[in-house]
Amino acid sequence: MDQPKDMTEALLLDEVRSNQVRKLVKGAKSVFEYAMQAAIVLEPEHPEVQYVQGFVLFAGGKPEEHAWVEIESCRIDPNLKVLKKTAEELFYFPAHGLTVEELKETVEEAKEDYPEDEPLPIYGKMPYEYYGDLMLGGKVYQDAYEAAKAKSRLLNRPSPPQKKA
Repeated sequence: MDQPKDMTEALLLDEVRSNQVRKLVKGAKSVFEYAMQAAIVLEPEHPEVQYVQGFVLFAGGKPEEHAWVEIESCRIDPNLKVLKKTAEELFYFPAHGLTVEELKETVEEAKEDYPEDEPLPIYGKMPYEYYGDLMLGGKVYQDAYEAAKAKSRLLNRPSPPQKKA
């Protein structure tokens, strides 16, 4: 399990490809499943595709756990339609990424080890960090969450009062 290509790199969200991929993915129940299926659909043409988990944020919102895919130098989010935001309104904070092979192996292992639980999202190896009462992955996951919280504070800062003329 690797970190996405470059956590400091600002990848652009490709809205057109995101919507095209969404049409190829059917029947997923969560943002994580949509991203997993998108990675699988894209792999034959893009063997470098990575399934990425982390957080998404937009002005007025709080960091939300999310998943998307990254290929070449762009981000593709098959969940863009559900978010009802444009690329310019969204901020992504990757925690970790997996190749399609790693993703399939990890999901299969989770299904065998914990058949009563959903195999996604994938948090990596223990020890886990915590925020609130929700469990996350290791330190990189916690770091992504803290970065998203910091950006949220900036985006959602109250406007200074307007002076009356």
